[in-house]
Amino acid sequence: MATETATPQPATNGSTTASSAPAPSTDIVPPFPFAAIVGQAELKLALMLCIVNPTIGGVMVMGHRGTAKSTAVRALAAMLPPIKAVQGCSYSCLPDAAGLCVHVRAVLAKSAEGGKVPTQKSLAVTIPVPVVDLPLGATEDRVCGTLDIERALTQGVQAFAPGLLARANRGFLYIDEVNLLEDHLVDVLLDVAASGVNVVEREGISIRHPARFVLVGSGNPEEGDLRPQLLDRFGLHARIMTITSVDERVEIVKRRRAYDSDPHAFTALWEKATTKLQRQIKAAQKRLPEVTLPDPVLYKIAELCVKLEIDGHRGELTLSRAATSLAAIDGHDEVRVEDVRRITILALRHRLRKDPLETQDDAVRIERAVEEVLA
Repeated sequence: MATETATPQPATNGSTTASSAPAPSTDIVPPFPFAAIVGQAELKLALMLCIVNPTIGGVMVMGHRGTAKSTAVRALAAMLPPIKAVQGCSYSCLPDAAGLCVHVRAVLAKSAEGGKVPTQKSLAVTIPVPVVDLPLGATEDRVCGTLDIERALTQGVQAFAPGLLARANRGFLYIDEVNLLEDHLVDVLLDVAASGVNVVEREGISIRHPARFVLVGSGNPEEGDLRPQLLDRFGLHARIMTITSVDERVEIVKRRRAYDSDPHAFTALWEKATTKLQRQIKAAQKRLPEVTLPDPVLYKIAELCVKLEIDGHRGELTLSRAATSLAAIDGHDEVRVEDVRRITILALRHRLRKDPLETQDDAVRIERAVEEVLA
């Protein structure tokens, strides 16, 4: 699999299309290119799988400090092909009547009153896929949304001010140090991740809006464990280790120094590689619906989950989705056993039953089961 990525896309302001978007400002520092990250193949693979197939359920990235966890996730925006959305919509709604939110319906109603009936094409703009950071100190109002105080004071009306969950709809919600997230926010994320809808009932406001996003979390295992209920919501679990190769560590320092010296020049240096990866992602997204999962491979997936005593059925679902996504990335029309073998640890590591007397590493247990079932 290629490890190149796409160059950062300039963000639109909601009122321009891709053809009329202004040139990126030199004052905006581009993120470190995904393709320039040295090593960390497991992390790169997990993120690419979720980009191609968001139904996998997101990625939990655990590892030592300073191992490019946050750097890789923040480079996501550069790899994501832009999407179509309704102009000015706080929820990035599709320009399709079946998926329009309260805001868009109000715009259509107002236009209809004036004798104008806008078409789907006239409503659509091209925007970058949202990648939203959820800071640890965020309040529940900031995350879920609350009463728009400014409009309440100036206009005397009750209006809803969308929060981070609204901004993340149809995109990615990134939580750094997710294992330190406060319990009440964890409960909110569990409810929204399960339903895909955010419900806000406060200050006389009753709002329901779409909130379907890919959850990406990172953390250091030394700082505490993640609540099992939230951990189970992540489709994949990537474990990142400090690189021990001297040559690779030297290369990391060289690339970081070059980026710090001139971020724009460094990003331009990796433009060809990043463009190649973006084309690969687009091709995989287009191919994904055509990739088939043969019954013999599906039976092997189920047998593997039984062998490892995985609770519930998210294991089979995640394995099948991730294997299908991997086949699409590699340009195959059918899932092979080898595809399942490559992503089993990513999909099942965090689903194993915890035995305090077990001395064997989770990855070793999975590898042993894989050799027995998929031999």
